Amino acid sequence: MRDLLDRLIAGLPPGAEPLTHVEEIPPRLGLTAAWPDWVPEALRARLAETGISSPWAHQVAAADSAHRGASVVVATGTASGKSLAYQLPALTALSEDDRARVLYIAPTKALAGDQLRSLVELGLPWLRAATYDGDTPTEERDWVRAHANWVLTNPDMLHRSLLPAHGRWAAFFRRLRYVVIDECHTYRGLFGSHVAQILRRLRRVCAAYGSAPTFVLASATVSSPADSASRLVGLPVTAVTDDASPHGATVFGLWEPPLTALRGENDAPVRRSAGAEAGRLLADLVVEGARTLAFVRSRRGAEQTALTAQRHLTDAGLADLAARVAAYRAGYLPEERRALEAALSSGELLGVAATNALELGLDVSGLDAVVLAGFPGTLASLWQQAGRAGRSGSTSVVLFVARDDPLDTYLVHHPQAVFGRPIEATVFDPANPYVLAPQLCCAAAELPLRSEDVEMFGGAAAEAVLDDLVARGLLRRRPAGWFWTARERPVADIRGTGGPPVAVVDGATGSLIGTVDSGAAHSTVHAGAVYLHQGRSFVVDSLDLDEHAALVHTEDPDWTTSARDVTDIAVISTAATRAHGPVTVNFGTVDVTNQVVSYLRRRISTGEILDETPLDLPPRELRTRAVWYTVSADALGGIGLEQADVPGAAHAAEHAAIGLLPLFATCDRWDIGGVSTALHPDTGAPTVFVYDGHPGGAGFAERGHAALAEWLEATRDAIASCECLAGCPSCVQSPKCGNGNDPLDKPGAVRLLDFVLRQLAGHYRHE
Repeated sequence: MRDLLDRLIAGLPPGAEPLTHVEEIPPRLGLTAAWPDWVPEALRARLAETGISSPWAHQVAAADSAHRGASVVVATGTASGKSLAYQLPALTALSEDDRARVLYIAPTKALAGDQLRSLVELGLPWLRAATYDGDTPTEERDWVRAHANWVLTNPDMLHRSLLPAHGRWAAFFRRLRYVVIDECHTYRGLFGSHVAQILRRLRRVCAAYGSAPTFVLASATVSSPADSASRLVGLPVTAVTDDASPHGATVFGLWEPPLTALRGENDAPVRRSAGAEAGRLLADLVVEGARTLAFVRSRRGAEQTALTAQRHLTDAGLADLAARVAAYRAGYLPEERRALEAALSSGELLGVAATNALELGLDVSGLDAVVLAGFPGTLASLWQQAGRAGRSGSTSVVLFVARDDPLDTYLVHHPQAVFGRPIEATVFDPANPYVLAPQLCCAAAELPLRSEDVEMFGGAAAEAVLDDLVARGLLRRRPAGWFWTARERPVADIRGTGGPPVAVVDGATGSLIGTVDSGAAHSTVHAGAVYLHQGRSFVVDSLDLDEHAALVHTEDPDWTTSARDVTDIAVISTAATRAHGPVTVNFGTVDVTNQVVSYLRRRISTGEILDETPLDLPPRELRTRAVWYTVSADALGGIGLEQADVPGAAHAAEHAAIGLLPLFATCDRWDIGGVSTALHPDTGAPTVFVYDGHPGGAGFAERGHAALAEWLEATRDAIASCECLAGCPSCVQSPKCGNGNDPLDKPGAVRLLDFVLRQLAGHYRHE
């Protein structure tokens, strides 16, 4: 496979070598174990017919724990057969007791659908498996509730349908033996906090019907899986982490796209975009006959990458191969998703550009290569995506293509941060009051909350929220417990999207094209925005926030759009503070006000800004948690940062810090935000803030506070080692910046961070 890498870089001009590092990961031999004696012979025989003659040792270890009734998490690599670890005890229970039930929870519909197909293919006479999600026809739902003994769903459906209607599901909950939580490492941040509370609600409803199901969790390789899983379900969970499955050798290349002749904002050098480079690589790999999956960060990026690959192939006279390349992302209609999944599984598609919707679930075997267009946010996701290659046991190629971004640039030049670094722990906070409040209301609406329930939901933190809910009239306290006071159901936005999704509608035909999360609508489907869907381009005519709809028309402009916004931040309270001479570090609660005020049009071919158009959109307010540090103005003057230099230096340091925080917390830069100022009214000093982009906080800023010295040291190194002169997207420019990346002072940021790090002196600790 190394010769394949050589062919991919053949023909590039001298000095344009994109590979910064190649890591050759040796193959791993498998270790099998004997079938547990409690597995029925009929099940063993059927599994043998599907090619599973002996289980891997880690599968047996996890299955034995679950069979004994001990909740367990199996945290092993992609394609390690985690499914069998929960299928063995669950299918055995169903074979022994026709009344037993299994609930399977997946983060995506695609994953649940793939699991259903694998179960159905077993052809077991005692298994009646069915999905119950938003795509399940109404006429089928009654059958699933009454007859299915293995129900596959997702956290949203459990939250909105099964638990509120638990009376209709009484027989199911009474007989529930196992709860399977697949890809549990994806439950992080605000979403993870909500899911943790939903699982506590599930346990409480089950207890009301007399059951206490065993939880079996499957996870990618993460740090402290037992702790994370225990925090997620609220019960002790043991971990199985020794991966005994075989895996082919992998050639893993770090790839930095070359600089172009173009100049960007503030005359900064511009690299070829990761998406464009991934599209070219996808086309080249398809030509080589390599079945390839390219992971792209955004929905629009997945569309663009697929189009780029198709264009390269078509221009080379390979239209037949171009027809075997497609995009896959969330937001497609159900029938579109199913068709693409079938074509990918069958091999009809040879190259696919996908969002992380395909990181999880679809059992795509025989992939020869994976291209990662940008860091996916966490090392856990990086290895999960990379593991999609080499599933057949043969040598595979993985290419990590760096975006023009501080973190990506840091990683391709510091390979030890990819290959020698422990996987992150999953970060979420079930005690977030913005999560507890709606979840406690939902729990009380399902069954009155009793005093003994409070500890399950968070103890003292839950008590404080309950008192507030009573004071607001949302709950009523009675001797028997807390009662929900309204007729309608409580509302809880568990994915933090900010409200119902916005429908994207073709104004000419009235047909639904797709959906956009409410939280992203202001910046992605504002009037004048360019919107892409399955290779088709649209321009937005209007955005109706009250009706949650954006009207669009078909158009293929030679320009794209990017929103600009303004952000203000106010300190509400400080939970922790520590002074280091002229530097003070804080962690606490802040109010963030953000407003999209305009958008830029850029020519696609050159990046040239054509114009800026004002927008009239309402501000959005967020109370969240932040970490911030202040530096006295006098001290900055002493290191050569005059008052006029401070805004650019602080702004540049803030941008780079946001880009590097994902090295220390399970987040990406779109989960967090920042503000910097030469004189903040609440601190009275130059201040740099980094905050969680979710109500109440998601734990990311807190993790940054705990690892501040290491975080800022990596930030300083990323800026100082960048080859540009005055700052570029690889170090201090940000694609999120609402100020057009102005002002930015790269040398000033290095001086600022050097000074802060000297004051911290390596002895910062979280208090």
